[in-house]
Amino acid sequence: MFPLRTFLWSRFLAGIAASVGLVAAAAPIAAPSIADEETVSFRRDVMAVLSKAGCASGACHGNRAGKGGFKLSLRGQDPEADHAALVDDLSGRRLSLTDPDQSLLLLKPLAEVPHEGGQRIKPGSPEHRILLRWIAARAADDASSPELARLEVTPRDEFLSAPKTTTHITATAVFADGRRRDVTALACYEVSNVGVAEVAPDGRVTRKNDGETTVLVRYLDHQAPVRIAFVPSRPGPGPGAFPKPAGFIDREIQAKLAKLRLAPSPLADDGIFLRRVYLDLLGTLPTADEARAFVADRSKDKRARLVDQMLERPEFAESWALKWADLLRLDERTLDRKGARAFYDWLRGSIAAHKPLDQFARELVSARGSTYAEPAANYYRNLRTPVERAEAAAQVWLGTRLQCAQCHNHPYERWTQDNYHDWTAVFARVDFQVLENRRQDENDKHEFKGEQVVFVKDSGEHQNPRTKKPSVPRLLGASAPLAVRHTKDDPATPQVASLVSRLAGPTNAVVGPTELDALAVWLTAKENPLFARTQANRIWFHLMGRGLVDPIDDFRGTNPASHPALLDALTAELVRSGFDLRHVIRRVMASRAYQASSVPAKGAEDDAMNYSHAVVRRLGAEQLLDAQSSVAGVPLEFGGFPVGTRAGQMPLLKTGSRRGPGRLDQFLTAFGKPPRQTPSECERSTEPAMGQAFAFISGPTVQEFITAKDNRLAVLTASGKPAAAMVDDLFWTALTRVPSKAESRTLAKMIDAAPDRRAALEDILWGLLNAKEFVLRR
Repeated sequence: MFPLRTFLWSRFLAGIAASVGLVAAAAPIAAPSIADEETVSFRRDVMAVLSKAGCASGACHGNRAGKGGFKLSLRGQDPEADHAALVDDLSGRRLSLTDPDQSLLLLKPLAEVPHEGGQRIKPGSPEHRILLRWIAARAADDASSPELARLEVTPRDEFLSAPKTTTHITATAVFADGRRRDVTALACYEVSNVGVAEVAPDGRVTRKNDGETTVLVRYLDHQAPVRIAFVPSRPGPGPGAFPKPAGFIDREIQAKLAKLRLAPSPLADDGIFLRRVYLDLLGTLPTADEARAFVADRSKDKRARLVDQMLERPEFAESWALKWADLLRLDERTLDRKGARAFYDWLRGSIAAHKPLDQFARELVSARGSTYAEPAANYYRNLRTPVERAEAAAQVWLGTRLQCAQCHNHPYERWTQDNYHDWTAVFARVDFQVLENRRQDENDKHEFKGEQVVFVKDSGEHQNPRTKKPSVPRLLGASAPLAVRHTKDDPATPQVASLVSRLAGPTNAVVGPTELDALAVWLTAKENPLFARTQANRIWFHLMGRGLVDPIDDFRGTNPASHPALLDALTAELVRSGFDLRHVIRRVMASRAYQASSVPAKGAEDDAMNYSHAVVRRLGAEQLLDAQSSVAGVPLEFGGFPVGTRAGQMPLLKTGSRRGPGRLDQFLTAFGKPPRQTPSECERSTEPAMGQAFAFISGPTVQEFITAKDNRLAVLTASGKPAAAMVDDLFWTALTRVPSKAESRTLAKMIDAAPDRRAALEDILWGLLNAKEFVLRR
């Protein structure tokens, strides 16, 4: 103990001596004179250093519980609390105002005393000097200093062609008083694709491999993305590589391909284009007769006419209703079968009636009433809490993932924790009256079976966990509170009025304009860029296989579009058309980019995000099952539905009994049909899995299609056609093309030589149903 007492006593005397000016504080780095330089700011400098050193990250002291008894706000979102933690916590033990270089705030990150995080700041570095000068200036908090208005970065976009392998990012902070400051040294840099590039603390980006990446530049609570492409040393496309653009889509795509030195693929042949359009718009395959007729047609406008015809077929409304059923979580467990069917019929009917997308969204967001009589009210039936409603509305309609902001300011976007909870408060008065619940599993609190009424109470609030006070309802990003005028005689909601009268006991229902009505108008206004951009991007995703912003429901400044100008133009086209779904589909399908072959041009083999060629992807679960059924000539049988109902027409998630899923349900699940538990397209999978081999190659479903007594093979066998004609029919039906001479000759010979022609045909059909050409959308 004696050595320790001696040490403490010597430190005490040294502190007294320093405080009265008897000795100078011993420091390995002399603190620069404050008078010679700009005063160090806690908010602008110290907070930036703590972020850059990683101290305020989620893995360190920015963790919700902190580290080692020391807690900072995540990424410096709360400077006031962080200043208190540094200066006041532990009786000010973290700072030594009399001997600055002996402060724990310096000794720990310099690794001069044990530190679990290791060395975070190097001695003599700018970060070291900033902290030292701030402590020497008595650790003041400049709370009244001008706020950061924006962060400017240079470059914003850069294409680096070999042999150039590096670039340097500079960052400039612009404050509310108009003052500008170079903060390149204080900014944080994160690269999205670590396989393509690495970024140094000073903003220098160095190539690791060819490809594209985004560097996120962050200073205080602002961030900006920098898109960088490293282009290999290859000759650019030769003369004539870029055909005449079919419109603005091709102009934008070809402009980027030229910078990347990539050539676009030629147009796909008629058979591939026909199959692609049927799958994308109808979810089905063309018949052999339809395929033959289209390929034989020599009209120059036949592709445009085909698209027009497909858009008016009932299968189009069914196929696109299925997409919305996934996104809006149409699940009979929470909606019950009657409600689920009613909701699906409403979705399908809306699309069939050419309902504009903005009207479609308004009717869903403002819906209330009986989930049986007013099917759109089912939108809220499986969103039981204000949090679920707020997060789903932001993700589906605005392409914004807010979940991170529930507990802290969003680390990659401008949304704050207060934004999140004020937005959630918009949905706080939505409630449900369960008229009956014939639940079969009493332990499953998420199962509902019976009619419900969605209504809006005249009271209800959502608490902000940060302030411990009720949040003020605010539209996302708005500064002013949402003011709603309540009336008792809203003529737009007579159904709600009649249903409310059926509720048992007193009710707090409000009939009239509510937060939901105001939300619906604001959400879909032409002036709200996020709604239109999200819907335009969603259409592009379903047709092209990848969103311009990807994932498609993750719009943020740090996840920029692959083709920003194209997304802007596509959004403007959607708005100009009156939010006409079919109009935008026509424009996309008329482009050479959509009609391109899936075979990449030389040098473009690895291109996965610039649309130099069509993206090859596996058929969706419903598409695959329906295609097998159609080619085999065996109608599907879903329990409770007419024989021949296609998987793409099914309103329900599952059709099996309570004892377990049916055989067709198992097939669909194996091939990626989503469980509809989240409001995201990402739930649906087209990735390969081992279970698919058993469900597909040797599974009972495929075998039953092939061996059914009255299937297509039975008709062919009884037709008396020559073997070559049978092969021709099967190829047109399954692959939308004529067999090659070699295929026709080999397979016809196999049929003629077989003692059992039917068995030979079964082998051929098995091979076609398992062919990559059949399984893939090319």
